[in-house]
Amino acid sequence: MTTLRAFAETEPRILLDCRNVLGESPVWDDRRNLLWWVDTMRGRIHWLAPDSGATGAHETGDTPGSIGLCDSGRLVVALRRTVILFDPDTGDRDTLADLASLREDERLNDGKVGPDGAFWVGALHETEISRMQPASSLYRIAPDGSVTEKITGLKVSNGLAWAPDGRTMFHSDSCAPWLDRWAFDPETGAMDRRSRIAEPDDETGRPDGAAADALGRYWSAGVSASRLNIWDRDGALLGSVPIPGCPKPTMPCFGGPDMRSVFVTGHRNQMTPEVLATFPHAGSLFTFRASVAGARVARFADAAAKVGAQGPART
Repeated sequence: MTTLRAFAETEPRILLDCRNVLGESPVWDDRRNLLWWVDTMRGRIHWLAPDSGATGAHETGDTPGSIGLCDSGRLVVALRRTVILFDPDTGDRDTLADLASLREDERLNDGKVGPDGAFWVGALHETEISRMQPASSLYRIAPDGSVTEKITGLKVSNGLAWAPDGRTMFHSDSCAPWLDRWAFDPETGAMDRRSRIAEPDDETGRPDGAAADALGRYWSAGVSASRLNIWDRDGALLGSVPIPGCPKPTMPCFGGPDMRSVFVTGHRNQMTPEVLATFPHAGSLFTFRASVAGARVARFADAAAKVGAQGPART
């Protein structure tokens, strides 16, 4: 297996010593030249301007699991059981969808805007015992606020990413664990031809959040192995990029003017004092320069957004 130099032109380093409890969902905003991400446990949406080093945060009063960019400049945000549209300039928020059918110990987790202009978001169970039961789902939140349950029988839905042409969707389950590939229709959001391409173990790195590069390869955060793993579309492990100082990487994203800067979030949640003494910067934001550009992530088509949508419909 090929390591660092085949995929990274620079060594990973700390970009911001923010020490998130549970950093997740980095996304590059090419209009503002900002990086957005969330600290789920602290209930914050963070931003960073890499050029100036300026940074800030918005309090959500909830547990944001993931975010995406909107056509309007707003953010689409998955909170515990609701999906909202948030305006970072004014602080205004509108509820787009309410997933009231989620269990008491269940919350929304990894999410990303798909090529179809919809927000795709999965759920997880928060207790270790219930997390072992395949009882969560992946949902599609359409621009009109309608909710469709797309995949059932999940433990921890994670790792959404689309190939550059929008016709391949990758998805993972962190606790199963596995990586799946789907044929995807970027116009309608229809998906079929599910294929189980890999079942990584703890040593390789259980799959967490992910991104796709311009060649259609899948960059998965190996949360149990302090690395990013790069897979081809058929599930061959092409190599990895170790992230020293980040024992639990949660998600990469590509960004910067040329989409070759990689930003990696991590967590320090429930780490022992001994582990934190060894990895004092756990949960911080890391970066490196990749040898290839990333696939651009779509924006949520919120011009058609409505509020107060009903619960999920099954496909």
